[in-house]
Amino acid sequence: MTEENKKQTEITEIDLAALFKKLITRRKSLYKAIGVGIIAGAIIGFSLPKTYQVNVSLSPESGVNGTSGLSGIASMFGLGSSSTGFGEDALTFTMFPEIVKTNPFALEMLQIPIQTQKGDSIILYDYLNTEKRPWWSHIMGAPGMLVGGIKSLFKEEQKDSIKAIDPFRLTPEQNGRIGMLKSILKVETDKKSNMTKVTVSLQDPLAAAIVADSAVHKLQEYITDYRTRKAKQDYDFQFSLCEQYKKEYFEAQQEYAKFADANRNVILQAVTSEKDRLQKNLSLAEQIYSQSMGQLQVLRGKVQEAKPVFAVVEPATVPLAPASPKKMLIIIAFAFLAFVFESAWILFGKDIYHDFKNELKKKD
Repeated sequence: MTEENKKQTEITEIDLAALFKKLITRRKSLYKAIGVGIIAGAIIGFSLPKTYQVNVSLSPESGVNGTSGLSGIASMFGLGSSSTGFGEDALTFTMFPEIVKTNPFALEMLQIPIQTQKGDSIILYDYLNTEKRPWWSHIMGAPGMLVGGIKSLFKEEQKDSIKAIDPFRLTPEQNGRIGMLKSILKVETDKKSNMTKVTVSLQDPLAAAIVADSAVHKLQEYITDYRTRKAKQDYDFQFSLCEQYKKEYFEAQQEYAKFADANRNVILQAVTSEKDRLQKNLSLAEQIYSQSMGQLQVLRGKVQEAKPVFAVVEPATVPLAPASPKKMLIIIAFAFLAFVFESAWILFGKDIYHDFKNELKKKD
């Protein structure tokens, strides 16, 4: 090691020792700062309302398989995969979180009835307004409440109702409830494990479990409807065609039977020709009706096969202990921040402040 490096090392050691000594001499200030941090952390920690968290894990499985038996059945009736869409996956599991963020899904969730630990029965829209908030949120929201109170003096305010919600034109209160729901309901999907996790955080444990379970069922309904919508449309259209072909087949059958009964013992070329024509019409109508029914069975199977299957790995249960706030962690964090800020003030801030103050006096 060169002489220059030795000197730099000695200077660094001296500086660190000086800084440490400076902190030791001002340790009472550090103790006071840490005490203030502990008190502040305790106030914050005990002011935050208890929140219970419910986690539901489910594993979605695709309901469409291009190599399934339905593809073979479809080919028997001339329905290739290109025309029927067999093997096409209409939905991927990555869309689960996006569905939950949509307003239509949120509006349906806000209408679900829930129960609280106290035995109250209420819809989620109204329950969200009963959630407690820390005292500083009331202070911060005081200007808005004051402005709202002044406005209410000049116009009659009508209380929002979940039944009167217009998704196309939401009121500020309704939009706020949707925002609250999106903040307490989270859905995450792991692309590697293909697992979806639904998390609900509320101040009432029973309400949190009910909302989580309802969210999973609503999510399954949305995805099932999304996956089977096209298949149902095809099935309904084919069903209407089958009814029409059935009617034409029965009419051709009745017409042929009446003509045959009326001309049972008549041997004329015109009668024979008409009978053959009616019989061909009956055979054609029967063939069309039979093929149409076969196609209907294929589409019925496609609707069933397109329905996604969900395996609920971890169902919703009522939590026994709150998930937050973590009071000790908050107290430790505030105490540490107080120590850091006070140390920075002792080591650097105080000198910088005095230098700045002296510069101002010199200018004066």
